[in-house]
Amino acid sequence: MAAAAISCHLSSVTSPEAVSVSSASSLSFTARSLYPPSGVFVPSPAISRGISCQTLFSAPSSVYGKAKESLKDFLHIRDFDKDTILKILDRAREVKSMIKSGDRTYLPFKGKTMAMIFAKPSMRTRVSFETGFYLLGGHALYLGPDDIQMGKREETRDVARVLSRYNDIIMARVFAHQDIIDLAKYSSVPVINGLTDYNHPCQIMADALTIIEHVGHLEGTKVVYVGDGNNIVHSWLLLASVIPFHFVCACPRGFEPDARTTKTAIKAGVSKIEITCDPKEAVKGADVVYTDVWASMGQKEEAEYRRKVFQGFQVDEALMELAGPKAYFMHCLPAERGVEVTDGVVEAANSIVFPQAENRMHAQNAIMLHALGL
Repeated sequence: MAAAAISCHLSSVTSPEAVSVSSASSLSFTARSLYPPSGVFVPSPAISRGISCQTLFSAPSSVYGKAKESLKDFLHIRDFDKDTILKILDRAREVKSMIKSGDRTYLPFKGKTMAMIFAKPSMRTRVSFETGFYLLGGHALYLGPDDIQMGKREETRDVARVLSRYNDIIMARVFAHQDIIDLAKYSSVPVINGLTDYNHPCQIMADALTIIEHVGHLEGTKVVYVGDGNNIVHSWLLLASVIPFHFVCACPRGFEPDARTTKTAIKAGVSKIEITCDPKEAVKGADVVYTDVWASMGQKEEAEYRRKVFQGFQVDEALMELAGPKAYFMHCLPAERGVEVTDGVVEAANSIVFPQAENRMHAQNAIMLHALGL
């Protein structure tokens, strides 16, 4: 699989031909591309950050084998235009207000069921989807890693077609991105991406909702992510290709986000995007400083190695001070306190990690309402 070269220099990204990386000195590095040049899906090699995905941006919606005019999967944020994303976020605020008021008369999911496939376990994803669907009148079924063994015990295409006959909607939290693509291809009901190794669109929708609530707006804000260029970063890049804001990813060399995703976001010409090696410079003037664990699920054997490589990328009180007094701290959780973030930062007055966690439920409710056409 071809690697995409990225030059490392101090400037803003203005061209899709290069990714801007800030550092104290001039240097160059190579970032892995998750996509083959031909646009045909090829499984990733066994590398430390191997992620299986396929081209997201060039293929028309019809490749998924469903009539997208009447059926709406939620697989990648960039599948939707700005107006649709903002409408979903507005709907999330409306439904959240209703739920918080104690009103339990709004039951759009009454008589509907959702199948929740969990190849990867998660507290927040399960509780937020299951509780949210229940509060709006529906019933959710949890299918854990041992219940289906999708792709091992039974082929994904068969799982999709069977579950579609029982349920009104499917949510899946999986490892390989190809699994969510295949589910959507063969399902006759909407499929919601609850997380893959490539992206995490529901999390970033919740993050956007949280920023709107606390900063007052998303457009024009400066969001600085410090840490591994992982699936969270990919979703931020996809959002930045739809809604204009300033996104900076500060990560160690060799842990940059997917090169093709970065270039696609830059080529969209919507947001200012920077990939930098210098977190201290990156956070200056930030509205939000964001981080995630350095070793995600499936990478725990690399944890000690990553702790050494990521020295200097911990979000601590000193880094937040550089960001300025108005900067909020965000984390998608779970957090390894004392590793990627200090306990003091998580517990500080400007930390909004728990409102952010709550908003998973509200954003996802709105996504499901949109997917079901309600």
